[in-house]
Formats: sequence, C-alpha cells, structure tokens
Amino acid sequence: MKLGFVTCVALGKSCMDAIYEVGGELSLVITLKDSQAVNKSGRVYLDEFCRDRDVPLHKSSHINNDDCIEAIKAHSIDWLFIIGWSQIANMELLNSPSRGVLGMHPTLLPVGRGRAAIPWAILKGVEKTGVTLFKLDEGVDTGPVLGQKEIGLDENSDASWLYQEVDNAHIALMKDLIPKIMNDQIELLVQDESQASIWEGRKPEDGLINLNGSAFEANRLVRAVTHPYPGAFLIRDGKKVIVWKSRIHGLKDVNIGTHIKFKDGLLEIIEYQEIDTNN
Repeated sequence: MKLGFVTCVALGKSCMDAIYEVGGELSLVITLKDSQAVNKSGRVYLDEFCRDRDVPLHKSSHINNDDCIEAIKAHSIDWLFIIGWSQIANMELLNSPSRGVLGMHPTLLPVGRGRAAIPWAILKGVEKTGVTLFKLDEGVDTGPVLGQKEIGLDENSDASWLYQEVDNAHIALMKDLIPKIMNDQIELLVQDESQASIWEGRKPEDGLINLNGSAFEANRLVRAVTHPYPGAFLIRDGKKVIVWKSRIHGLKDVNIGTHIKFKDGLLEIIEYQEIDTNN
C-alpha cells in the first residue's frame, strides 16, 4: 500500500511522524514552494524529513496543478492524506490516487461540518467533540468515515486547551488507523445525514461581548475564542479590551478587581489586553 501526504504545517508533520512510529512509510510528500505561506501559523519545511527517510518531496504552488497530479500517478499512490492544507482539492486530484484522498476534520462528523470547529464546540456547549478521519469527496466534510477519536468537554474547557487536544487526537487517530490502512483492513462508514449539522465560519468581530447579555454567555465566548483565536472583546473609553481569560462571580462579589457587571453576575477579567482604537 503506497501512501502520500500533503501538508505545510507542524500538525501535518506530526501526523507524518506518527505514520513512521507505527511502522508505516510514505512514498511521496507534497508541500508548498518555499516562498509561499511564509507567515502562515505553524508553517514547516519538509526537506530534512524527506531526505532522512528517502521520500520524494514535490513542491508546488497549488495542489490541483498538473505537476501534483502527475507526481501522484507517477508514484502509484494508493491513499493520499491532505492535512493542514488550505487549498481545496478538485475532483481530478481526488481521483488521482487509486484508493482516494483522506482528510481529518476536528469534529465527530457528521456533526459540525464546515468551519470554526473548536470555537463552536465550546459555544454550543457540547459534551464531547473530537476528530474524524474520512475520505474526501465532492461535498464539504461529507465523505465516508474511517475512524474517530473523542474529546470530552466541560464548563472549564477553553480554545487553547481544545486546540492542543485536537492536535493530540489527530496523532492518536493516525497511529490507530495506519496499520489497518497499510493492511487494507479499513471499513468506510457512510455518514448519517439525519445527524448532520453545519457550523458556519466565524469572523474576529463575532467576538464582541454582549454587555446586555449574561455573564455565563460572556464567559463562554471568552473560553471559545481565546488563544490561538482573536479573542472576545469590548470597546471601552476608546480602547479595544481583549479578554483572554475570565471567571464568573455572583452578584454580591463586588470587591473583586477588574470586572464587567451583567444582570446575572460579574465577569472577572483575569487576563486581558488593551488596544488603542484611535491609532
């Protein structure tokens, strides 16, 4: 079974490491040209990884370019992984490997198709989320599932913690399934459309704290969009106050330090950042 991998970020490289840790190997790696996405969060260069393991490394400006498709076919790739990659693969690319293309999505599909999976999992108050390895098709996160790894949530879970847990789940799921993929022992399960939901994309301005809402809602928003996301915020005295960490107090707790008063309690601001909006 010949495996290929497409990535340009640290999480993808961690998944590549996981493949080798469980006895698998790669027959082709595709990444961006060195001059592209140099400021992208987590950007990595895979020359050393591929050189040490004698894996062909192909660099291209776009995954749908003819050179990528030709490389996949030339190396007779059976399964191609695309993880940590922002370009959308077209059908010609998806049909280039003999078995197909596999991707990871940070929810328990079919729940949470779409974007902003980590913030939405917290905002929606779900008890569990996770990561799904699935076969890509022409839809958005609609392809059949190979496996999933669950992550439990509680009222203290925040985006920083969940982001790391999602990364860990990617690696664990890869280690679990690579031996089955290599031995052609996988089962593709069609997603249950009756359970499907779509989570829309979010913008930085969606982090505005509703001062007429509740302390509970505000605290949940803070947890959902803290680092590595843009953060929950309010505008006060010409300054944007980004709240990175907060805590709820009862209405009688009036002696705490920096806080925001809501109808149902006080939101203590534990960690924040001020930005002058007049500059």
